[in-house]
Amino acid sequence: MYTKDEIFKHISEILIKDFDCKPEIVTLNAKLVEDLDLDSIDAVDLIVRLQKIINVRVKPEDFKQISTLQDVVDAIEKIVNSAD
Repeated sequence: MYTKDEIFKHISEILIKDFDCKPEIVTLNAKLVEDLDLDSIDAVDLIVRLQKIINVRVKPEDFKQISTLQDVVDAIEKIVNSAD
């Protein structure tokens, strides 16, 4: 089980290290497309990397309404909690 803070920490590390996002823009309110400049391929790559960390399968439909990092954190927390 992961807390929202732990999930956000993992996402932040991935975005900063692997997607070259500046740490100061990686906030919960950051919009994936507008602020972080992620496209749909980047979003899939992010999901794949998160799956490896949390060891839970993520379905694409779980991310259809995602627009901010807070949305990603909430979706991952819901998936992790439902897997228990």
